[in-house]
Amino acid sequence: MISRHDPQLKSFASDNYAGVHPEILRAIADANGGHQIAYGDDVYTEALREVFQRHFGERAQAWPVFNGTAANVVSLRAMTAHWEAVICPESAHIHTDEGGAPEVVGGIKLLTVPTPDGKLTPELIDRQAWGFGDVHRPQPRVVSISNTTELGTLYTPEEIAAVCAHAHDRGLLVHLDGSRLTNAAAALDVPMRALTTDAGVDVLSFGGTKIGLLYGEAVVVLNPEAATGVDYLRKTFMQLSSKMRFVSAQFEALLSGDLWLRNARQANAMGQRLAAAVRDIPGVELPRPVEANAVFAVLPREVTERLQKRFRFYTWNEATGEVRWMCAFDTTEADVDAFAAAIREEMR
Repeated sequence: MISRHDPQLKSFASDNYAGVHPEILRAIADANGGHQIAYGDDVYTEALREVFQRHFGERAQAWPVFNGTAANVVSLRAMTAHWEAVICPESAHIHTDEGGAPEVVGGIKLLTVPTPDGKLTPELIDRQAWGFGDVHRPQPRVVSISNTTELGTLYTPEEIAAVCAHAHDRGLLVHLDGSRLTNAAAALDVPMRALTTDAGVDVLSFGGTKIGLLYGEAVVVLNPEAATGVDYLRKTFMQLSSKMRFVSAQFEALLSGDLWLRNARQANAMGQRLAAAVRDIPGVELPRPVEANAVFAVLPREVTERLQKRFRFYTWNEATGEVRWMCAFDTTEADVDAFAAAIREEMR
């Protein structure tokens, strides 16, 4: 089979655009050959339990799924009864970019809160944490946050601990959308459990695709009392892979050593390099600090349109002209420099 694309071509649209890390491909090949029990009773999935516990504590239980939407929906459904609701930022991925899956597929009511930076605080949670016992209002049950957020910002361990403590005091559980948790941990130079288990998070959606996997995310229950029926829900929501060994082998390769950290550091470093390269270009505005691998910028519309013919990236806000540039684990200094040069050229 011939390649149908230019393997040298890079974009800044999404870290999902990147290919598969070579070490992940080798892990898939190593897991191939012969027969293994299907549906998660294979030796690779069994080994994966210990790998996740090494990062998130001995009570952590991990269930691989196909994608991030499923990880979020299965997690939130396992944490809520049908009359209960989830509090989240207005900019949360589960609200803006899941195609309505939490509501349509999961039957989960989302109670959104406007935030200036994509982050919830105890005070912001209380804007929706009310009406307990009122049969006319969905009952708040879960607070869902993301790290990194949809706006590229980071929660520190202390900020997450404050959110969790306040939520638990109100009788609420905490879910963390960790599609880019590796990037957050690398940027803050802390273990992933410092942003999850140690801070009080109950259930985690752990991302793999954006950091080098072919496919696969995981529902990680950190507090077994917080979620029930994940085994059954995963099947009900069509997320039980028959050949699960190939998902689990990828996670083992990512997490058993430092591959997750190397990949995240590379993506973050390229985000910082891109921000530094464009910050002094007249007419380019960076509306918020670059904290991981996402760079947001405001450009003239005509410049954006010309640039998008040369490099793929997304317009974030049509009204303001804000765009988003994402760096991936395979983004190189040469890629960043070429893109920055194109921005400078088009801005002239």
